[in-house]
Parts: sequence; C-alpha cells; structure tokens
Amino acid sequence: MRQKIENRLQSLIAEFKAGQEMMAELDAKQTHLRSSLLRISGAMQVLEELLNQGASVNQPSDTAEPQDTRLADAA
Repeated sequence: MRQKIENRLQSLIAEFKAGQEMMAELDAKQTHLRSSLLRISGAMQVLEELLNQGASVNQPSDTAEPQDTRLADAA
C-alpha cells in the first residue's frame, strides 16, 4: 500500500512539473503575442490616420529609375 502511494505521489509530482513548464511556455507565448498585437495596433492607427488626412501614398513604378535629388539641391 505504501508503495502505491509513493508511486502515485511521484506521478503527481511529474505531472505538476510538466504543468508548470507548460504554463511558463504559454506565458511566454502570451507575452510575445501581446507585443505583436500592440505593434499591429499601432501600425493600423498610423494607416487610419493617413487615410483620414487624405494623404496619398506614392507607389513607385516598376520601370522608373530612382532619382538622385542631392545634386539638384546643392546647385
């Protein structure tokens, strides 16, 4: 009878330890996800503000060459 109790105790200790490790992993994932959602929320807010201001976002053409305006400004 004593051996059964000790075996059960060891089993519960192992299960408890595994649960603690899983909880730590989930906490880390939650922290990472919360950070990601905060960044996404910030990006959404910036884009919404741009849309509300009527700002146009220039999309570069695939065929257009980049222009170096540094020389024009120096003259």
